[in-house]
Amino acid sequence: MKIANITASLHRHEIDLPGIGESIESRMFVFVEVETDTGLKGLGCTGQFLPWSTMPCIEDHIFPLIRGMDVFHTEAIHSKVWKQLNNRAYTGVISNALSAIDIALWDLQGKIVGKSVSELLGGYSREAYTYATFGYPFFDEQQIADYAKKFLADGHTMLKMVVGGEPTRTWKDDVRRVYAAREAIGPDVDLMIDANCYFNPHDAFMLAKAVEDANLKWFEEPIQQNDARALADLRSRVKIPIAAGQMEGNRWRFRELVVHHAVDVLQPNVLYNGGYTEALKVAHLAQAFNLPMANGGGWPIFNMHILAGVMNGGPVEFHYGMWMTGKHFFNGTPDPVNGKMTIPDAPGLGFTPNYEALKDGRVKDPKGSQFTGRDAHGYLLRETIEKKRA
Repeated sequence: MKIANITASLHRHEIDLPGIGESIESRMFVFVEVETDTGLKGLGCTGQFLPWSTMPCIEDHIFPLIRGMDVFHTEAIHSKVWKQLNNRAYTGVISNALSAIDIALWDLQGKIVGKSVSELLGGYSREAYTYATFGYPFFDEQQIADYAKKFLADGHTMLKMVVGGEPTRTWKDDVRRVYAAREAIGPDVDLMIDANCYFNPHDAFMLAKAVEDANLKWFEEPIQQNDARALADLRSRVKIPIAAGQMEGNRWRFRELVVHHAVDVLQPNVLYNGGYTEALKVAHLAQAFNLPMANGGGWPIFNMHILAGVMNGGPVEFHYGMWMTGKHFFNGTPDPVNGKMTIPDAPGLGFTPNYEALKDGRVKDPKGSQFTGRDAHGYLLRETIEKKRA
């Protein structure tokens, strides 16, 4: 089947946090559909970063280049995009755009042959372990403890919280927050922390040393710019395993993390790393160096396929905001049950677009996509949250 058309649109969802408030988190994503010459459609997605550049990249640059190509020829498609649009290995917009198209191509392949994407990627398992990201950066110690207990009671067996990202606090405040979470859930539940590249090397080291007794599973993206040299230095000086990779745009960036001995866990995210085609290369790179993988950057309904498909796949991240956004805009998405999730039986991605929800949540005005009063991750800033509580 040949590629006949590609469309891209931007959508937004406001998320309520139980016990915290309404519309505390806002999530946007670029929704993509690839249509074949027979009328069959596959769906793809990329995140909220620079959407008004990503959509023209998809429709005006990549689509004219790959129109008429076979949906199964993902290597040829990637090669053509790399050689004619990205021979200097840019990341960012071009990687995000290619990711969304590639996901849709694999969805089409699965629908055509009647198999799930995870089977096409290797078929290692129909299940994957899961973890829940529960601890927002604006939570204080008491909120962290309360939400940790809530998610544990809901059946989650691994939990992750965000550190950094709150300008009114320092790494010392995060130390208290981490120990509040650990005390709330007990010594045996896996707990991870994620800085979203917030800290400089010094503060990342100070925090990591101060929480070594908290028995953390990993410290995710602790240092600005995912500096491989600085990550390697940090990893050599602390006991906590280091994880990174969710926003890296190609296999060469992952190779840099690996050859610098910078990480213990690689975290490709198919929405940003070039889709399943590129993420599969990263998975094999990780296998060659005996490294496990895990999902960072959320969007579990897409990343579950790569992590279930390969032998070194690790836990899938059910970030509350992106988890709820996926449930809102797509029909048939799986939920975690007692720390595991199962790949749907339906072919391809295993879920379908909720076109009514997509229509209602579409963002048509470029000004409507700006994070006014929000930080880079779409969370409301502390001042706005406190006003809502009052």
